[in-house]
Amino acid sequence: MKTIYYNAKVYVERGQFAQAVATEDGLIKKVGGNSQVLALADHDTVRIDCKGRTLLPGLNDSHLHFMQLGESMYQVPIDGVSSIGEMIRICREFMTQHPERVARGIHAAGWNQDLFTDSKRMPDRHDLDKISTEIPIVLERVCGHILSTNTKAIEMLGLTGASPHYPDGDFLLGDDGEPNGIFTENACNFAKDIIPDFTIEERRSILMESMDRALSYGLTSVQSNDVGTSFMDGPAAFRMFRDVYEKGQGKLRYRHQVCFNDLDAFRKYLSEGEFTRKYAPDSWLTIGPLKLFKDGSLGARTALMKHDYADDPGNRGLTWIKPGDMDEYCRLAREHGVQVVTHCIGDEAVEETVAAYEKAFVDGKNKLRHALVHCQITDRALIDRIVKDDILVIAQPIFLDYDMHIVEDRCGRELSSTSYAFGSLHRKGAHVSYSTDCPVESCNPFPNIYMAVTRKDKAGRPEGGFFPQECVDVATAVDAYTQESAYAEFMENRKGRIRENYYADLVLLDRDIFTVDPMEIKDIRPLLTVVGGKIMYRDSSFSV
Repeated sequence: MKTIYYNAKVYVERGQFAQAVATEDGLIKKVGGNSQVLALADHDTVRIDCKGRTLLPGLNDSHLHFMQLGESMYQVPIDGVSSIGEMIRICREFMTQHPERVARGIHAAGWNQDLFTDSKRMPDRHDLDKISTEIPIVLERVCGHILSTNTKAIEMLGLTGASPHYPDGDFLLGDDGEPNGIFTENACNFAKDIIPDFTIEERRSILMESMDRALSYGLTSVQSNDVGTSFMDGPAAFRMFRDVYEKGQGKLRYRHQVCFNDLDAFRKYLSEGEFTRKYAPDSWLTIGPLKLFKDGSLGARTALMKHDYADDPGNRGLTWIKPGDMDEYCRLAREHGVQVVTHCIGDEAVEETVAAYEKAFVDGKNKLRHALVHCQITDRALIDRIVKDDILVIAQPIFLDYDMHIVEDRCGRELSSTSYAFGSLHRKGAHVSYSTDCPVESCNPFPNIYMAVTRKDKAGRPEGGFFPQECVDVATAVDAYTQESAYAEFMENRKGRIRENYYADLVLLDRDIFTVDPMEIKDIRPLLTVVGGKIMYRDSSFSV
C-alpha cells in the first residue's frame, strides 16, 4: 500500500529539507515537494497531513539491553531512590503488593549511592536483611557493575570469609571478616544466578512490552546486548527471537550484540551456533557483533584507569577481560568476519581495547568496524589514535546528566576536560553513534540528544554547559542517532536517511527539533513512529 506523508518538514540531510515522502512496500519511493509527491497518489493511496511537523528518519539506538528494559517493568522500581531506607520501604511494599513475583526472590536494579541524601555508602547485607531474611534479595547499582545482597543470598551461594573469590570479580568483606553482601563485576553474575529466571513466555511478553515502549519514543531500530547478559541461555534466546519475528510479531528492527562467558563458547558459536546462520538481507532481525566487557563503571570506581582515582588513592579500577584473552577474541572475530564492540569507560580500558583492535585489523584497517562502547575517559592523544584508526565510538551523552557531577572528583579537571569528547571526535572525523545503554538510562532518545547539544543536566546546569567545547549541533546529534547508528551495523545505504529506496522508517515529532529552544529538546515526543512503512505507534493527540 502506498502512503504519502505531506505538508511536513522532512529532514533529508544537514541544511536540506523536503515537504513530502511517498512510501510503498516498506521502502521510501519519493522525496520532494508536496505537489511533486502527491502527484503519485492514486485512489488507494493513504494521505497523511503532517501539519507542518518535523519528520526524521527512524531513530536507532546502537547499544542497549532491551530485555532488561522489559524486566525492569516487572521488578521493584528502585531507580533513583534517595536513600537506603527508601529502597527498603519500596521493596517491602512491593513484596506486599506482588507476593507472586517475589516468592522465590527479588532482583531489581537502579540504586546509586551518589544520589543518597543521608549517606553515600553502598547498601550491604544488613540493610537488605531489613527487607527479608527468608528469600534471596539482589539489588543492582544502576551501572550493573556492582550489587548488594542480603544474608540469605550469601548463604545460598555458600560463601564465607575464607571462600575463594570469583574470576574477574569480588565479593567484599565486612569488619567481621565475613561477606558483607556487596559484589563487583563478574561476581555479580553468580549472585544474580540464584534468583530464578523468567520463563520463555514471560520473556516473550517482556520483549513485546519493550518494543511498545521503544516505539513510543521514536525508535525504529535497536542494537541490543541481551544474549549472554540478561538472557544467559543463548540457544533459547535465539529461538525465541526467531519465532517472534518469523511469526510477524516483531514491531521494530532488532540486531543482536552477543556476550560469551569464555573463548570456547565463542568458538562453538562461530563453528556451529548462531553466527553460522544466514539471516535474510532485509530481515528485521539480524545477528551483529561480539560484545566484550573491558572494565566497570565510573560511578562504582571500577572503570580501568591509567592513574589512581583522584578521590580513591590506590584504586585504578578493575580489568574485566585480560589482554591475552581479548587478543584471542579479536583474532577469532577477524578470522570469521565478526565485528567486535567493547564496553570500555576508563582511559586505560579504552587504550587497551584500541591496542587489541589494532592487532586484529584487516590489512591494517578497521574493515570490520570494531567499536568502543562508552569511551568516556580520554586524553587528546587517545582521541587522535581513535580517529586515526577509524574506530567507531558508540556514545551515551545522557550519561553526563550524572557523570558531570562526579567526573572531576574521580579524574581531575584536566582529564575531565578531554573526556566525553563527542564534539572533538566528530570534528576530527570519527564515526560516533548514539545510544542510551538502557535501562541504565531511559531509551528515550530526546534527553540524549539534548545532552549532546547543551552539555547541561536535566535541570539546565551548569550555565553554558559542562566543557561546552564538546557540544555538537542538532544535525550532528540527529545524524548520530540515524546515519551513524546505521553505519554501526553496516546499513548506512539502507537506513538512517529519508532517501529513495531506503527503508520507510520514520518518526514525526511534536515540535521542530532544529529550531526549538535547546532546553526543550529533552521534552520532544513522537506523534507517529513508522517501521517498514507501517505505523507502529501513534500518539492519541494526532489524527491520521
